[in-house]
Amino acid sequence: MRRRGKWQGMWTIARLNWPFYVAALLALLVSIAGVFLVDALWLRVSCALAGLGALYFLVFSLGVAHLVYDRSDLYRWAWLQRVLRGATPAQAILCHAGFDEASAFLKAHTLATAWTILDHYDAARMTEPSIHRARRWFPPAPGTIATPQHTWPLEAGAAGLVLGLLAIHEFRGESERSAWFSEARRCAQKGGRVVLVEHLRNFANLLAFGPGFLHFHSRASWQRCWQAAGLHLIEEFDITPWVRVFVLSPA
Repeated sequence: MRRRGKWQGMWTIARLNWPFYVAALLALLVSIAGVFLVDALWLRVSCALAGLGALYFLVFSLGVAHLVYDRSDLYRWAWLQRVLRGATPAQAILCHAGFDEASAFLKAHTLATAWTILDHYDAARMTEPSIHRARRWFPPAPGTIATPQHTWPLEAGAAGLVLGLLAIHEFRGESERSAWFSEARRCAQKGGRVVLVEHLRNFANLLAFGPGFLHFHSRASWQRCWQAAGLHLIEEFDITPWVRVFVLSPA
């Protein structure tokens, strides 16, 4: 298994969302040209403001992506040890929605744990172009099980850990996410953990990603979903100001 590149996360985000970054770059270039070519002061000021907005988006969103996906603990996994508190589950489940960037690293990092990888990708229901690009460019790992988020082909109590890592937000409706939590609760062993790692629809992500933060869900929405499934929050903490971990108990 290759190590993650120092800029891998940032470039992956840029690649999957390239139309936004190309549009921002074009807006920046047009704005710069406008500042020097137009005569009216108000037009020059407007071009300058538009250019600053485009530059802010390019620099800040990619900078935050680099901090989150390349420089933080997200893919170094110390946060997972905090969740497990020294325990080593014999069986664990990782759920994704068409883009699996973590299973190979998790398997290498937790050698004593057998991982089941569930792929909830649904081309008809997931409308974001970025997830379709991810599916085309990053096919599922061998052994991945394709399954709807509401019906998993696993026995009850199958795993000591169920992990949804930066993926479950792809289900846009609360009923869909509640169904995922219900299956996670069913498949978690007594005393096991259901762990959700997500960006939130909050001020930090608004500053980082602009209107793109609407693709995420609020903490209150997530709480309604896991409570509807009968899960209980036992701990939550930030990996960065932009990513939060929720540790849930099925008991």
